[in-house]
Amino acid sequence: MRSVAARDGEAFRQLAERHAARPHRVAWRMLGDEMEAQDVAQEAMLRLWRDAAQWRPGGAGVSAWLTRVATNLCLDRLRRRARISGEEVPERADEAPLADALIEGEQQRAQVIAAMQALPDSQRAAVVLTYYEELSNADAASIMEMNIKAFESLLLRARRALRQILVEAAHG
Repeated sequence: MRSVAARDGEAFRQLAERHAARPHRVAWRMLGDEMEAQDVAQEAMLRLWRDAAQWRPGGAGVSAWLTRVATNLCLDRLRRRARISGEEVPERADEAPLADALIEGEQQRAQVIAAMQALPDSQRAAVVLTYYEELSNADAASIMEMNIKAFESLLLRARRALRQILVEAAHG
């Protein structure tokens, strides 16, 4: 990070290669849109470049910092979406042709994606960080700037809400 703060392009390239995938994955799972996910990942990396001089070693690390930045950027975008339109954001249809053997799996995946999109933003972030990014509850709580008990309560509510949404989808 000292090299990046000194504007060493090669050091930044190495950090980007090592760490840019996680902010992109978090953004894609939270936003459900590839272009927005790329924008969020690029913005997170831009902030790493811009703020490298303020970096203090000994914290959670570059990956955790980028994940926190990406999560916050996604939450901002989701709030902006809600302000712009009170309607649910329509889910994009998958345009790729599916083989007969994959239809059921794809339907289940689509139900989970729809259920994730129906969760409140903070609950969605908790699920993405814990189950998709496989972060510990402590690390995810830190990224979301919450204490561990509040995070675990949020995650419990998210799991209950997901279960309820999926049960209702199966019966409706």
